[in-house]
Amino acid sequence: MEKNFKMVATTLFGLEQILADELVKLGAQDVKILVRSVSFYGDTGFMYKANLALHTGIRILKIIKTFKVDSDLDLYNNMRSIHWEDYLDVAMTFAISAVNNSQNLSSNAHFIALRAKDAIADYFMEKYEKRPNVDIKNPNLKINLHIQEGICSLYFDSSGISLHKRGYKSATNIAPINEVLAAGLLFLAGYDGSTHFIDPMCGSGTLLIEAAMIANNIPPNINRKAFGFESWKDFDKNLYQIIFKALLNKSKLNHNKIIGIDKAPSAVRKANDNINNANLQEFIEVRADDFFKTSKTVEGPTTLVFNPPYGERLAIDAENFYKAIGDTLKGNYCNTKAWFITSDLDALKFVGLKTSRRIALKNGNLDCRFVCYDIYDGSKKAKFN
Repeated sequence: MEKNFKMVATTLFGLEQILADELVKLGAQDVKILVRSVSFYGDTGFMYKANLALHTGIRILKIIKTFKVDSDLDLYNNMRSIHWEDYLDVAMTFAISAVNNSQNLSSNAHFIALRAKDAIADYFMEKYEKRPNVDIKNPNLKINLHIQEGICSLYFDSSGISLHKRGYKSATNIAPINEVLAAGLLFLAGYDGSTHFIDPMCGSGTLLIEAAMIANNIPPNINRKAFGFESWKDFDKNLYQIIFKALLNKSKLNHNKIIGIDKAPSAVRKANDNINNANLQEFIEVRADDFFKTSKTVEGPTTLVFNPPYGERLAIDAENFYKAIGDTLKGNYCNTKAWFITSDLDALKFVGLKTSRRIALKNGNLDCRFVCYDIYDGSKKAKFN
């Protein structure tokens, strides 16, 4: 029976606990939260499953070796001591990236990557008089080096292209939300498909699609063309197919509504294109409308999550815009938990409602807050500042 090995799943700032919870639910062992990442143990099948099924993972890195490094020569010798024919042959390609956060080694990351590449090339030339080529764009094996406090960790990137690239997005609007961030927002909002869901500023439909996959227990990366591990020497295609089919068989049919609204007909068309690419058209409704002129059209508890324009995307009066959000929520969307993300922290005061939660996140380089407003029905009213 194959032994479990250590892996690291990377994620976005603020989503570490969400990712750890996902890993535990999938069956990972010895899960530990790090900075923008989570370490865990599993076997090869679990590595395949993590790539397919994690909503908030960006990359799944397999740890191959850790070693002390005080000089460029230490790095070279340790890299050359590895039995590289276990992982590469001369017909394959590879690429190396490096991060150096250690004062023990003064070399920059580019030089470290070159030195590691030389060690691999020299290893093959000595043994086989041939060497695998470097391919920066599409290598068979992506190698990551991370040096921290004199310790170098050598990883193989099992994901290849970042896992936020699900494979369904063919059309986007200005500054579309990252798929991993979108899924993270939904989990932070407590969305699990047990309520209706509305995105009133849906753009190209990312939040809608991620919500539908969560609600119906559909693996988020089921539409990807390839993963990095598929070009590894030890790729087990039969095992991968077993994992793939088992995950699909766990999908379920959710009957709660998932509704997208956008005032731009072009955005609605893009959203529908992406929804069709993801084969989720039976679960999602999208219509062209102005959120500020709408009211809730579903009965019962509803989760509302959206990504309004902010930063460079907001070319209108922030005070009036955010006031309109608050007025629309309290007037037309009772029995709703309404969440949105923004980097315009000063403008939040114009919403005119009291937040029940504020979560610090990053959207690219922007410091953001993910805020929640509880909009009650019946005798209860929305909480005001």
